[in-house]
Amino acid sequence: ISGTNAEVMPAQWEFQVGPTEGIDMGDDLWVARYLLERVAEDFGVVVSFDPKPMKGDWNGAGAHCNYSTKAMREKGGMEHIEKAIDKLSKHHIRHIKEYDPNEGKDNERRLTGCHETSSIHDFSSGVANRGCSIRIPREVSAQGYGYLEDRRPSSNCDPYSVTMVIVKTTCLED
Repeated sequence: ISGTNAEVMPAQWEFQVGPTEGIDMGDDLWVARYLLERVAEDFGVVVSFDPKPMKGDWNGAGAHCNYSTKAMREKGGMEHIEKAIDKLSKHHIRHIKEYDPNEGKDNERRLTGCHETSSIHDFSSGVANRGCSIRIPREVSAQGYGYLEDRRPSSNCDPYSVTMVIVKTTCLED
């Protein structure tokens, strides 16, 4: 666990896992989820990983994925980030189906185009834009290298599926 913070929805908190490399991310997230459930049980607290556990005019819960390759993190990396985003744009539906365990049905309630989300139906990207599918952090854009943030995975995602589809699309061109 590398960080925690309160969120918009009543009683909503988030935690960050990482930085971590490759498939280890999945192991780290599953262990973190287990620990959260176990500690919550001791205190009589209910945990939900549902992307929109309460109807209302507020944000849902995602599992944003910060992603980079070595080339993205080196000088001139912005070119590689932009190429990856282009590849991701061509496989939006495939990613949506992998980003929640019900092939996008859970995420439909969260990815509405409101509350700092993009529409589940459209792909978008931008610098420092919290309302798009793929966000390039402002500091990454300014320095010209770093990482991208895929804001589409749902809070109840299978992290191995997320990793698989991102790598297949951006590295293996599959």
